[in-house]
Amino acid sequence: MNSYQIKKIILFGIYLSILPGVSQATLKPLDHIIAIVNEDVITNSMLNDRVQDFRKQLQLEQLSRIDPETLEKQVLERIVRDTIQLQKAKKFGITVDDLMLNRMLEQLAKSNNMSLEVFRQTIESEGLAYTRFREQTRKELIIKQLQQRLVASKINVSDQEVQQYIEQNELFDSSKISYHLRHILIATPESAKPEDIKKAKQKAESVYEKIQAGENFADIAIKESSGRNALKGGDLGERKANELPQLFVNAVKGLKPGETSKPVKSASGFHLLHMVSSSNDQLMVEQIHARHILIRPSNKISDEQARKMLTKLKIRIENGEKFSMLASQYSEDPSSKTQGGDLGWAGPGDFVGTFENVANSLSIGQVSEPFKSPFGWHILEVLERRDHDQAKSNKENQARNAIRKRKIDEELRLWLRRIRDEAYVEYVDD
Repeated sequence: MNSYQIKKIILFGIYLSILPGVSQATLKPLDHIIAIVNEDVITNSMLNDRVQDFRKQLQLEQLSRIDPETLEKQVLERIVRDTIQLQKAKKFGITVDDLMLNRMLEQLAKSNNMSLEVFRQTIESEGLAYTRFREQTRKELIIKQLQQRLVASKINVSDQEVQQYIEQNELFDSSKISYHLRHILIATPESAKPEDIKKAKQKAESVYEKIQAGENFADIAIKESSGRNALKGGDLGERKANELPQLFVNAVKGLKPGETSKPVKSASGFHLLHMVSSSNDQLMVEQIHARHILIRPSNKISDEQARKMLTKLKIRIENGEKFSMLASQYSEDPSSKTQGGDLGWAGPGDFVGTFENVANSLSIGQVSEPFKSPFGWHILEVLERRDHDQAKSNKENQARNAIRKRKIDEELRLWLRRIRDEAYVEYVDD
């Protein structure tokens, strides 16, 4: 069956509906398709819902000056990219059940010093539909798991890279410097021809001139950027210099707050960086000493069976059995099993997001409810906490983490562009 036949069937199935008790002559349009992404479709109502949500967010962030057509274009491209990733996640069997989603929302509410009910009321008071917020959160968690499996898990950092990094930063300790940046990417195709590069360069230079003439960087990022944070006005948040691509660090050196770099070229295209602020203050962080028990779902053990198994182990611990003994017996994490599940001391970013969020929510000595990460199902106990000077801690671990994060960011940009180029995407006229 060719793409035209698929498109015809999909259009017929979604666009028309026969009302009960009414003749076939009274067919009524329910919605219309605006894009086909592989085997899925994006409808006008789906786009309108997401545009409405983004419009509310932009208003809250005082970036509401974007014209509707430009916002729709950016949001549609975001939906296309998310749809492609969700399709891949489905093929890999990556899901987020209600239990995992509820736990994440509870942690999100707690991080904002709210109960889940107050958090929900706050979302709705800002004009956002909580049911859509909830399902969008589920999709984002699925996408994060996919990116972890297909991109982040394949990133390796060699000992030689670590030593080179340390030597290069001995005189200029970039672990103490952080930047708050905004970013615009004028992308080029993966197999860019000279004319593609020339066109992108000219566009980047034109964007730079507009910014120098006084146009708002965040507004232009929403209109023109192909970066992942375009709809946030290109906001990258605050990051340490050693967590940024060296290309970015070189581009912003010497910039004052409010200034923008000239376009710089990478494999992804041309980048413009805007300096919001910078800091070289020493950073004190809280480290956590924790232990866990991991059960991995398999052909023999389902997600639900793994969760129930950990629930029973938690009850046994609460009834007096030693966590370390049960971890040594049942845990499927080979690196910590022999240590009674002990993970040692860890700081921000050492654990995957879900694991770190649960650890941060626990009191000392408290055992978590079963929760799921990209590695499987866990129960976790926090043993100790301490304030630690990150700048003076293990240089090799710092260097390895910084290199890894930078590599993930770079590889993720390339991977997203590649899967977008490989996908069948057709935009349908009204």
